[in-house]
Amino acid sequence: MRILILGGTEFVGRALAAAALERDWPVTVFHRGRHPAPAGVAELLGDRTEPDGLAALAEGEWDVVVDTWSAAPSAVRDAAELLAGRVGRYVYVSSRSVYAWPPAAGQAEDGPLVEGASPDADGSGGPDYPRDKRGGELAAIRAFGEEQTLLVRAGLIIGPWENIGRLPWWLNRMARGGPVLAPEPRELPLQYIDARDLAEWTLDAAEAGLSGPYNLVSPPGHTTTAELLTACLQTAGTDAELRWTPAQSIVDAGIEPWSDLPIWVPPGEMYDAMHTADVSKAVAAGLRCRPVGETVADTWAWLREAGAAPVREDRGTAGLDPDLERKVLS
Repeated sequence: MRILILGGTEFVGRALAAAALERDWPVTVFHRGRHPAPAGVAELLGDRTEPDGLAALAEGEWDVVVDTWSAAPSAVRDAAELLAGRVGRYVYVSSRSVYAWPPAAGQAEDGPLVEGASPDADGSGGPDYPRDKRGGELAAIRAFGEEQTLLVRAGLIIGPWENIGRLPWWLNRMARGGPVLAPEPRELPLQYIDARDLAEWTLDAAEAGLSGPYNLVSPPGHTTTAELLTACLQTAGTDAELRWTPAQSIVDAGIEPWSDLPIWVPPGEMYDAMHTADVSKAVAAGLRCRPVGETVADTWAWLREAGAAPVREDRGTAGLDPDLERKVLS
């Protein structure tokens, strides 16, 4: 299949490009030129946020376009309208954040969605991630129709090329050694998706002509907090020691779940939203998730080769201040 990836040079987009190249699909990436494109792709340059920034997409035909945009929906609208009639299917990598808060534990694709989203929102009111992602979905549907639009509602995404810094922080923390603040409960189930598994499922789904929304994270219980952190410890291979600490003690110390201790949230409303999604629809459509140890080991190998994990300009830095960690452990 001829695939056009809007982006394709960083995290999820790069995983998609790599997976498509492995299938010998002709791959075109449209990007701003800030990062090197994967070898073997055709490149089109442009900045979709600038006037005439989509000029490079004025010609050409593809079987599928994959869009990972996460800011103002108007950028999705403009690209989708320009490509309509020249692309067979629009795949929008969305987010489970599009569900109305708080989503119920075990939320499936038919749950209530955030209100107030518009495909024409231009970001002038500031970023609003849930409504921006839902607006992007609406923009793609309006241009391509429901039967030709696939909505990939991803949850937590980790793996090689991660530019958010969540799993890289844990690996680098283990590499520093010494006592490591580890949040209980140890056997708390976690849900995430390796970007490469997301890419493989998305390409399979596009080739099969699937449409509509799909929650895309690992099945509940795919791994646990203890399994993830132990894999990080063993992979880093240092003298780091996991100091398991009650969740309430961590919260009482002013440590923010998810941001200060990436990936982790204690049981409760936010945990239900992040780590209990119903993914039976995606599993029935072929979702396969590699073991957590493989994701951790491959991410560490990439980090060692890259030297440092890239960080997106529009995201804050994840991870716990070392002084605060020492204070809590003491």
